Amino acid sequence: MPLIREVTTKYGLVRGLPAADPRITSYKGIPFAAPPVGRNRWRAPQPCAPWKGALNAYDFGPITPQAVTGKNKENIYSREWAVDDDPLMDEDCLYLNIWAPAEGQKDLPVFVWYFGGGLQVGATTEMEFDGERIARRGVVVVTVNYRLNVFGFLAHPEVSAEAGSGTANFGFLDQQFATRWVKENIASFGGDPNNITIGGQSAGGMSVSAQIAHKENEGLFRQAVIISGLFARVYPAEQLGLCVTLEEAEQRGQRFFSEVLQVKSLDEARALPWQAVLEAALTWKEAGMWPACVDGKFLRYAPDQWYLHPQRVQCPVMMGSTNNEFRMAPSAEDDASLRAYAARIGGLDQDEFLACFSSPATKESIRQEGAVNAIDVAVRAAARQAGTPIYAYEFGAEIPGWDNPGAFHSVDLWFFFETLAKCWRPFTGKHYDLAMQMTDYLANFIRSGDPNGSGSTGDWLPYWPELDTANPVFMKFYDSAKPVQLPPSPLASLLLDAYLKRSMENL
Repeated sequence: MPLIREVTTKYGLVRGLPAADPRITSYKGIPFAAPPVGRNRWRAPQPCAPWKGALNAYDFGPITPQAVTGKNKENIYSREWAVDDDPLMDEDCLYLNIWAPAEGQKDLPVFVWYFGGGLQVGATTEMEFDGERIARRGVVVVTVNYRLNVFGFLAHPEVSAEAGSGTANFGFLDQQFATRWVKENIASFGGDPNNITIGGQSAGGMSVSAQIAHKENEGLFRQAVIISGLFARVYPAEQLGLCVTLEEAEQRGQRFFSEVLQVKSLDEARALPWQAVLEAALTWKEAGMWPACVDGKFLRYAPDQWYLHPQRVQCPVMMGSTNNEFRMAPSAEDDASLRAYAARIGGLDQDEFLACFSSPATKESIRQEGAVNAIDVAVRAAARQAGTPIYAYEFGAEIPGWDNPGAFHSVDLWFFFETLAKCWRPFTGKHYDLAMQMTDYLANFIRSGDPNGSGSTGDWLPYWPELDTANPVFMKFYDSAKPVQLPPSPLASLLLDAYLKRSMENL
C-alpha cells in the first residue's frame, strides 16, 4: 500500500494514503481530543495525548452515538445517504479527517466542515463529504466529528457547577476545539493556519452561526459558509426548537437523570455504559431533540441572531438554501383564526399582513399564500444588519430520480462537494457542470472571502455580487450559475421588517 505522505503534527507522526486522485492525500481518523468517556463525558473536550510511533490514518474513526435509520427506502434521507445498517459507533468519537494536495505545497487555504443532522445524528463518514474534489482546487479540507444528542447537548446543574458559571453545548465546544487543533497543526499538511474557513449545512450551518456568535473565536477563522442553516423566526409560533435557555436545558437534564437513567448524581450517570445512555435517550417520552442552549458561557445569545450583535466574529459569509425547504406558514384555518394569529406576531402591520391572503381564507389557502422560506428571510436580515460581506444563493436544480424529490433539504451537498458520482441518482452532464461551478465558487470563497474569480476550466465565473438589500442579487444555481435580482415578496418583506423589529427590541 503506497504511502505518499508522512506528516509530523504536535502530537505525533501521521501517515496518509493516496485518494482516488493520487495528487491528493487523505488522512482519516486523526484524534483531536481525548476520548470523551468516563470523567470526560459531559465535559469540555480535553487535549489528546501524544502517540508513539506513526498513526496510520487510513480509516474513519467511529461515528458519534446516535440513532441509525439504516437503509430505509421510505425515508428520503436514509435513501440518499445510508449505505451501512451497522456503522462503527463509539463514545470515543472525536476524530477529524483531512484531504490535502500533494507534498511540497504550503500556505493553502483551509476549509473546516461541520456536518448537519439536527444536532442529533450525522457523521463525517457520509459519502457526500469526501473532500477530494475541493482539495483538487488547492484547498486543505477538514471534516470534524463532534458529540451529538444527549452526549453533546445535555445540560444539568451538576455539570454547570463542575465547569463553573454554567456550560453545555459540548458539540459546539468539540467543533471549536477541533478548529483550534487545525490552526495548531494544519501547516504540516500544507495549510495556512491564518486562512481558515468554517462551513456547515443545516445544523452544521447552525453550528457555524454558533462559532460566529462566540466572540472569543475572533482570529480562529476568516470566512464562514452557512448552507441551509440560518433561520429567521418569521412566524414566532412556529419554532424549530434547536436552542433553549440554560434553565430549560438543566431542568430537562434533571428529569432525564432522575426519571429515565434513575441516577442520583453526575458520577453515577458517567458510570453507565454509553449504550445504556443512548437507548434511554432514544426511548424517553421527551426524546427527539437535545437542543443547544444559551448557557452564558459559550453562547450568550441564540446563534441564529449573530448578525444583530456586535459581539461576534466579523467575517464574510456565503449562505443560502434550496428553493424547496423550510417554508413556514401560519397555523390558521379561516379568517378569524388568521386574524388572531396575526395579532400574536409582534412588530407587524396586521392589516397589510391580512391583505396578503385571500378572503374568505381556508386552511389550504393560508398554507399556500402564507408560505415563506425562513432561510431566505434570515439571509436578507443578515445582509441588512451584519455590516460584513454576505454572498447569497438559491439552489433549484432539477433533481432526477424515481421519487421526483425537487430541490430538497441537503441535496445541494452533492454539488458543493462535487460528489455526484457517489449518488444513486441518474445525474447528467448539466448537473456535473453545475457542480463544477458551485465547487469553484466555494473554493474561491475559501481562498479569499470572495467567490468570484476563475473556475476549473480557466474561464471567469459569472459575477456574484455581495447581497445589497436595495438591489438584492442572488446567485441562482439552477441549470447553471446565474446572478438574478430576487426581491422579497410583499409578505416576506413585511415579515422581515417585523422580525427585525422584534429582534432589535429584545436585544
